[in-house]
Amino acid sequence: MPIPIVVDTYAWIEFFRGTSAGKKLIDFFDKELITPSIAIAELSFKYEKEKIDFTNRLNFIKTKSKICFLDERLASVAGKIRYERKHINGWGVVDSIILSTARFFKAKIITGDEHFRDLKESIMVK
Repeated sequence: MPIPIVVDTYAWIEFFRGTSAGKKLIDFFDKELITPSIAIAELSFKYEKEKIDFTNRLNFIKTKSKICFLDERLASVAGKIRYERKHINGWGVVDSIILSTARFFKAKIITGDEHFRDLKESIMVK
């Protein structure tokens, strides 16, 4: 069974920018992609702040990936991860939710976020 891929906010941003890091995501479009709902919130905020309509991007994400909504199981594990990684400067609840999602689905995370570099789950795009 193929390993699912969790797409974090960083990877989607780079993809929509058309950067070389973002283009690496295309190689995974034939896989089972999962986007945590918290990434949707981050993307929505980013594009709202930049006064860019998020509708088409969101529709694209929904056609290419499954949206995984935060529930009590993921939230509980995310809290534990946040505590375990409290020593990492800048590691927050969002990172913890993304990692919790990957671990729940026994998935890899496609990202360029340096917070994830040391994790076995990570596929770094930069």
